[in-house]
Amino acid sequence: MSSDPRAIQELFSKYALGPPENAVGFVLWRLVHQYQREADRALAPVDLTHLQFMTLIMAAWLARSGEAVTQAGISRSGDIHPMQVSQVLKTLEAKGMVARRRNPSDIRAKHVEVTAAGLAALRSALPLAIEVQQRLFGEEGRPGGSLLAALLRLDR
Repeated sequence: MSSDPRAIQELFSKYALGPPENAVGFVLWRLVHQYQREADRALAPVDLTHLQFMTLIMAAWLARSGEAVTQAGISRSGDIHPMQVSQVLKTLEAKGMVARRRNPSDIRAKHVEVTAAGLAALRSALPLAIEVQQRLFGEEGRPGGSLLAALLRLDR
């Protein structure tokens, strides 16, 4: 079975924005994957993937007020599917970086606590993640930078 070049050309002339680089979605997709690959590489010495780091740092961020942190709260905060959060937390728990405890008033909910090992991992991992961010996105990606401002406007 071969592709019909005329049908393909018609498709792109009629519906496309031109080359893939003209599509914001394509460029974002590539950048997100590049960022995740580079973050995974940088975080490997701390035994974290990018997703594990983001889940752990969100749990720590939410815990800074002293309020109980739940898996559902992490899911909402990061806009991550609850099942994925549960799986990542299970991995972090096996690594000793978080502890999960059942909520006494709601048996379906689990409280998440960042352990001393989790805090130690974050102390090492946070500068590595920031370095990747600065290397890839430069001044535009810093707080107050034009790239971050544009992304925050879109993330509403």
